[in-house]
Amino acid sequence: MTDPTDPLLALRAPLAPVDPDPGFAAALRARIERALLAPEGDVMTTTTETAAGPVPAPAAARLHALTPYLAVTDSARAVEFYVAAFGAVRRGEPIVMPDGRIGHAEVAIGDSVLMLADEFPELGLAAPVTRGGTSQSLMLEVPDPDAAVAAALAAGGELDRPVTDSPHGRGGVVIDPSGHRWMVSAAPGGPRSGDLGYASLWTPDVAAAERFYTAVLGWTVTGDPTEPGRQVTGLGSRLGLWGGERPTLMPCWAVADVAEAATLVRAAGGTAEEPTDEPYGRSARCTDDQGQPFAVFTPPDGLGGGARAPHGPGELGYYELRSPDPTRSRAFYSTVLGWRFHPGTDPGYWHPLADGRWPAPSCGLVRGDTAVVVPWFEVADIRAAVAAVRAAGGTATEPAPGRDGVLAECVDDQGTAFGLMGA
Repeated sequence: MTDPTDPLLALRAPLAPVDPDPGFAAALRARIERALLAPEGDVMTTTTETAAGPVPAPAAARLHALTPYLAVTDSARAVEFYVAAFGAVRRGEPIVMPDGRIGHAEVAIGDSVLMLADEFPELGLAAPVTRGGTSQSLMLEVPDPDAAVAAALAAGGELDRPVTDSPHGRGGVVIDPSGHRWMVSAAPGGPRSGDLGYASLWTPDVAAAERFYTAVLGWTVTGDPTEPGRQVTGLGSRLGLWGGERPTLMPCWAVADVAEAATLVRAAGGTAEEPTDEPYGRSARCTDDQGQPFAVFTPPDGLGGGARAPHGPGELGYYELRSPDPTRSRAFYSTVLGWRFHPGTDPGYWHPLADGRWPAPSCGLVRGDTAVVVPWFEVADIRAAVAAVRAAGGTATEPAPGRDGVLAECVDDQGTAFGLMGA
């Protein structure tokens, strides 16, 4: 208890509350929220919908040594723009100041965090459009810069430089509604670990498959007619046909070390042949623990920053791993490829992440009666493609809207399941 006779009381100044600096208060509150709400152990990721389809919030998204903190004219609108344009995912709820301005908001883009807040002129914080011009650029790597720039323009951005190819990779520049300059690009180089480097469509009769897919997808196929293998040419995707096998897509995934990957395959319950050196790199043929064949390889020049997934008629736009036991499949491919799976919007559907990013092309995992990989091909006119499937002796569902456009599930004339993606 305070002694009322204490002579020092007379020297004390009266207590007067002082309003905290808004910027300091917002930053402090954000730090406290992150400390209290940060999950322990693995982080469960979620998805958000964009013009290019569902985009995952990477489990690896975190604060780095350098994190951009932007002043924007309207934080709520800015967040909507970054979600629509760049596949950003909201992190927590924004902090609203007493005067209604947003003092702090966060989104995850790829494996990084972007912080932003409304303008605070009294603190010298203003967006580029208020200051009269951009003073810096933000570099953003995406799997498909063409799609990202198009989405940014559709969301209200301004084109500063069209998407073009350069020695540094393919990219373009957009200005967001607050005036920030975004350099959107795909890093040049080969596939990342977990990317699909090659895929072979296995089929009982390769000659019949060549006729079918030429009629349906307009493929140009080359190869010795006396051999079981064929090569699809004229596409960005590296695709082939192989006869004398059960119907499935046989994927060949990139890894950093083929011998190590083969060891992991065996340890996880699968089988793996000894690695061999091929013209396209070092590889090993494998089978997972539920009987699905695949291969792993390392390009001659090693892994790169991730090749851009090609898009257009006839391209492999997506592929789906189906297995009797998806839980075992998640464990197997997490061990072998380092994938981390997050739940999709449909119950029982899973999407893998490789180093916090979509594999290229993207893929999914779902329960199926047997272990099989089902390819989905892009077409310009899905109704015409469905008609071509039926005319060639296959079956196809009626085209229906889906998350990735208009979709149709098909089976070719030899029982190989595949899908069509179009408009």
